[in-house]
Amino acid sequence: MICYLIRHGKDDDSVRGGWSNAPLTAEGIGQVHRLSKKILLSDGMDIGAIYTSDLPRAKQTAQIISSAISVPVIELPQFREVNNGVLAGMKNQMADEQYPGLYWSTFGWEQAYPGGESPCAFYNRIADAWHCFQQKIRGVEHNVILVTHGGVINAIQCIEHGIAYSNKTNPFPIRNAEMIGVSLQ
Repeated sequence: MICYLIRHGKDDDSVRGGWSNAPLTAEGIGQVHRLSKKILLSDGMDIGAIYTSDLPRAKQTAQIISSAISVPVIELPQFREVNNGVLAGMKNQMADEQYPGLYWSTFGWEQAYPGGESPCAFYNRIADAWHCFQQKIRGVEHNVILVTHGGVINAIQCIEHGIAYSNKTNPFPIRNAEMIGVSLQ
């Protein structure tokens, strides 16, 4: 069985993402439509369900794919991007003025966004969610899609490849509306 991890399409990069409610941009919608067409035209993907983060940019991505391939969407809020607390959806310029130097890659392991998560809390949430998700879908006859976020996919890939996760590096970068398959035994 394969779980296809898909990063949502492009959203508004003038705001801080994380738990932002920003939808896809027109470019992002186009990216997802192109990906949907590839999925529809590919032989052997055999998708039985689409799971998605409940943040708007991921849900919108999942819904576009669902419409193209006629597969139901199931929301899983545990696969949200890092909780960036009060910075979620804040304009980048304002965030730089109000919280100078506050960037994910500069955090200590236990340092959290104001009102948000630390790298440790984020990783533990994703590791737990991924373990539970694998148990839930084990034995399912069809492959599945999980639409989520770049940081989440990086954490999952670290788990799958046995690499220690760190917020300081991103060994598994993924572009918007890109898909990678993870084989689940």
